[in-house]
Amino acid sequence: MFICRYDKLSKFSANFGLKYVTLIGLTFCMRFIVKKIPIIAFSLLLTIFLLQGCKAQSTDFEPVYPPKREFRAVWIATVDNIDWPSSKNLVPDEQRNEFSALLDFHKRVGMNAVFVQVRAAGDAFYAKSSEPWSEWLTGQQGRRPEPMWDPMEFMIHESHRRGLEFHAWLNLNRLVHKSSKSISSDNISRLHPDWILSYDGYKLFNFGIPEVRQFITEIAVNVAKNYDVDGIHFDDYFYPYAVAGQVIYDDATFRQYGRGFTNKNDWRRNNVDLLVKQIHEALMQVNPKIKFGISPCGVWRNKGTDSEGSKTYGALASYDDLFADSRKWVREGWVDYIAPQVYFSSKFGKVPYRNLVDWWTENCYGRHFYVGVGAYRVGGKEKDTQWANPTELPNQVRYSRENEAEGTIFFSSRSLKNNNLGFVDSLRTDLFRYPALVPTMSWKDAIPPLTPKSLKATLLNNGLELFWEKPDPATDGETATYYVIYRFDPSEKPSAHDPRKILGMAYEGEKFVDTTIQVGKRYVYYITAVDRLHNEGRPIGPLKVEVFDQKLQRF
Repeated sequence: MFICRYDKLSKFSANFGLKYVTLIGLTFCMRFIVKKIPIIAFSLLLTIFLLQGCKAQSTDFEPVYPPKREFRAVWIATVDNIDWPSSKNLVPDEQRNEFSALLDFHKRVGMNAVFVQVRAAGDAFYAKSSEPWSEWLTGQQGRRPEPMWDPMEFMIHESHRRGLEFHAWLNLNRLVHKSSKSISSDNISRLHPDWILSYDGYKLFNFGIPEVRQFITEIAVNVAKNYDVDGIHFDDYFYPYAVAGQVIYDDATFRQYGRGFTNKNDWRRNNVDLLVKQIHEALMQVNPKIKFGISPCGVWRNKGTDSEGSKTYGALASYDDLFADSRKWVREGWVDYIAPQVYFSSKFGKVPYRNLVDWWTENCYGRHFYVGVGAYRVGGKEKDTQWANPTELPNQVRYSRENEAEGTIFFSSRSLKNNNLGFVDSLRTDLFRYPALVPTMSWKDAIPPLTPKSLKATLLNNGLELFWEKPDPATDGETATYYVIYRFDPSEKPSAHDPRKILGMAYEGEKFVDTTIQVGKRYVYYITAVDRLHNEGRPIGPLKVEVFDQKLQRF
């Protein structure tokens, strides 16, 4: 409370001058030296004085803008053909067309990143892999595409040309899915049956075996080495979700690789910790600027189990039930972002949405916190009737924004396409109406690119073309990855904080066409360069032009 008052006092004194600070100082003297004013009266006097000062200066407050930076992403699931491709039997041209259409849709909604599941169950949606081709891509596990192509190379290229980050989503525990119709001879469950745990119809990795952890690490490193991905992403599957009557048979592994642990649950958590830390360190060696993040079960621990846990009650917890100490990963800096699956409504009694968002905001230790939102629940047949409220999901986005989460990831693409209760319309026309840059990660890169050079304009039949030259490399050797184009009215004060003034972004080359110009109007343009980690440099400009019927004129 004192900090808040001090901040107001600092602004107040700067705006109103020394004589008012002196008056407050005299008040303190009256309280602590003369001791004529009791503490309650003193606090009331100071509060009234500060409030009057704030009221007097209300016209000087910074305007409230939409967020200039916000992570807006969607999961695109491939297992069981949930989101893409729509079936196992499509030819490559159909698969490419479907994926491109998905990206166009999500770009129109306002997204700036996609998470594509490229390893669903001991398989691969990419050519440069030791694991077999996915049955959900080609119809049979191990069968190569015909004609041959590399889906991940295509997906990355198409994402980047639209200004979407591409995160390679890898399931790290599954080798055989219970719905799998074919298992290739080179599936790792056949090559190394000694690495496997069988559970509820699945074949899963046994994380207690060092060779298993090394193999999973190599899968992640292989993707980072061979593909221009922005991030490596794991979901919530570590040790399996408990199923009645099922047992994890890892006693022999515990005896062989116990490492001095006497409690098997602690040992299992340590196995996962070792894996996450090992992958983090390996990725840092390959590419220090690649992002690494995990989307765990929403609840770390319940308050009733641990005083440091969230205000949730009786919920399944990643620490206790999946042996995944998700809070530790962010505290140790092993991940760059955490995206807990907060798939609960704001009125769900045991696990209220807001309680979890509040807890993760306080426990992300300086790493990015993206809220995983259960878009699939909107308008569905849910016991929790709050999901039938069309304002539930938009209000969740608003709450996460107000509580300083860096962004939102929606599960999943199909749910956004369905647009149940019109929630996607709320994103496109309201919450995501204006573009947002991806938040920066200062621990990975804090050096902005230099300013673009030689900004010019020419009039075309379809609009006004801006063109410029790429900036020189910055001190870290980087130049521009893309550009932000701002446009102002001559009467406006230019501001880099207002995304409503972002006319567009250029992702392919040093040019941009403004197709919205009007004859007889004057425009002021600024352009900034942005690097791969979204650091934005100083602008070139202003370029001031007036549009005539057949020509432009500088003013």
